[in-house]
Amino acid sequence: MIKPGALLEKITTPADLRAMPHTDLIQVCDDLRQFIIDNVSVFGGHFGANLGVVELTVALHYVFNTPSDQLVWDVGHQAYGHKILTGRKDNFHTQRYYGGLSGFPKRKESIYDTFGVGHSSTSISAALGMSIANQYLGDNEKQHIAVIGDGALTGGMAFEAMNHAGFTNSNIIIVLNDNCMSIDPNVGALKDYLTDITTSKTYNKVKSDVWNLLGKLSKFGTNAQDIVSKIEGAFKSALLHQSNLFESLNLRYFGPVDGHDVDHLVNIFNDLKQIPGPKILHCVTTKGKGYAPAEKDQTKWHAPGLFDKLTGAIQKKVHDKPQAPKYQDVFGHTLVELAKENTKIMGVTPAMPSGSSMNIMMKEMPDRAFDVGIAEQHAVTFSAGLATQGLIPFCNIYSTFMQRAYDQVIHDVCLQDLHVILCLDRAGFAGADGPTHHGAYDVAYMRCIPNMVIAAPMNEEELRNMMYTATENKGPFTIRYPRGEGVMPEWRLPMQLQQIGTGRVLREGSEVAVLSLGHIGNYMTEVLDILGGDTAETVAHYDMRYVKPLDEALLHHIFSKFNKVITIEDGCIQGGFGSAVLEFMADHGYSATVKRLGIPDRVVEHGEQRELHAECGFDPAGIAETITSLKQVLALV
Repeated sequence: MIKPGALLEKITTPADLRAMPHTDLIQVCDDLRQFIIDNVSVFGGHFGANLGVVELTVALHYVFNTPSDQLVWDVGHQAYGHKILTGRKDNFHTQRYYGGLSGFPKRKESIYDTFGVGHSSTSISAALGMSIANQYLGDNEKQHIAVIGDGALTGGMAFEAMNHAGFTNSNIIIVLNDNCMSIDPNVGALKDYLTDITTSKTYNKVKSDVWNLLGKLSKFGTNAQDIVSKIEGAFKSALLHQSNLFESLNLRYFGPVDGHDVDHLVNIFNDLKQIPGPKILHCVTTKGKGYAPAEKDQTKWHAPGLFDKLTGAIQKKVHDKPQAPKYQDVFGHTLVELAKENTKIMGVTPAMPSGSSMNIMMKEMPDRAFDVGIAEQHAVTFSAGLATQGLIPFCNIYSTFMQRAYDQVIHDVCLQDLHVILCLDRAGFAGADGPTHHGAYDVAYMRCIPNMVIAAPMNEEELRNMMYTATENKGPFTIRYPRGEGVMPEWRLPMQLQQIGTGRVLREGSEVAVLSLGHIGNYMTEVLDILGGDTAETVAHYDMRYVKPLDEALLHHIFSKFNKVITIEDGCIQGGFGSAVLEFMADHGYSATVKRLGIPDRVVEHGEQRELHAECGFDPAGIAETITSLKQVLALV
């Protein structure tokens, strides 16, 4: 546990913060920023986004009566300061570790976490729902604040919520945290629009006029409406010179303001509390504020891992043998290889170019690779549009975020049988990011859609082969692969065309057949070492590779030979790969004892991937135990 600064040490709840004099807030911000640097450098986590909202966090909890006033953080990876100020300071070092605090706001963790978050662009909808609910219940005093970044604002759901909020009288304040970044630099017309606002002489003059008026607000008491009218009049004058997107949605717009001036923010929030109706405050901040390396390279320092806080040197793992590359890097390099050979291939990603390694193609072929912002639905339908014109889009979306574009996959891709290749990164357990980011459901939700092919590589060579095969398929194709390293240091082998829907025999056996899907099949080497001797010799292993279509010829062989079958997958058990095998068995009249291993029908929390596999019983030890118990039970029958 790391000791906080003197003032921060006195804060257990926001009530303690609110009891402090206004003059202490700058020091509280300094203490809070240093505490985050000290902890993240040693224990890891999201970094730059949290440093960028320190003053904003302190001002919000100082002015608003949380948790009665309800604060919603969009995405939530910038809510570390919020957690520290709301009773979790002493346990903060456990966040993102197995059994510790979540890395995101979570309703079950704290009364101050009003809404569970992890996916972007949800905060305005949630806060608006809370506001409307409290109005209906007769409580018109509560304040509802949604803090959303300019990156999250590119998500269509945020605009849907603002469109709704604009024709209500809801008591909601939208705080736009504008740092021109999400994980990678923001893109698109909205980014340019916000930049225009922050540099506009007209708006900066009007901003000064507005805050002069707001500064007098408390003197007018019940005549506050008159002040608001004057503010609106000032903006209407400005709108003759530059139109305002937010005002056109009937949201009162204030700003832009310095998001690192805690004293000014406190004054602003005190004034905004007294103005009725939906409002938006535009705060300009710097991601990584207060730590020079993070300010300089904001993408690198989004979540840098462990580092030396004095030198800024990021710790790197030291390996005694050549390491396999990450799956996403194999994807990125292979995509460029394929695109050089086939001019029809295009790349699409929703705001994750570095995370998915689409940035490799964007650098080499900028006219053929697109970052469309945090807009998964658009990414899929945009890809479908490309496909209608004979192009071959590789649309790379994390498995957990593909859930947001499910209707587009069905309606826009599969019903039209379009040649769109969906590459689902971070399939299976995502690790420390936890249940909001686990890619648990993609096999189940993709398997029921007509025309869809679903493949999962066991290693880098298989990923390359599947990507090449997908380009020749002519219809919808999903490839899922996990977060992290593969198993092949030498992976740049020539690509081979696969026959879609074929598995492979990796090991023959006599008593138990293990059917694996994807990277998780690599555990079998360890399983056989654990079993050892005669027991290991009885175990057969099949890498099925494709969930849809299944290799029926191989399954006929397996069920004709074995009456003990184990399926292993790093996806949900219900409706997943194991379910597909059971359906085949039932449809063809086979009788066998089948044990399915995978993610159970419950929420699995955060932790290292191996820890979560062990919890769910499909780590090497769990698989070995299942094989042994299955043999023992059936030997008694």
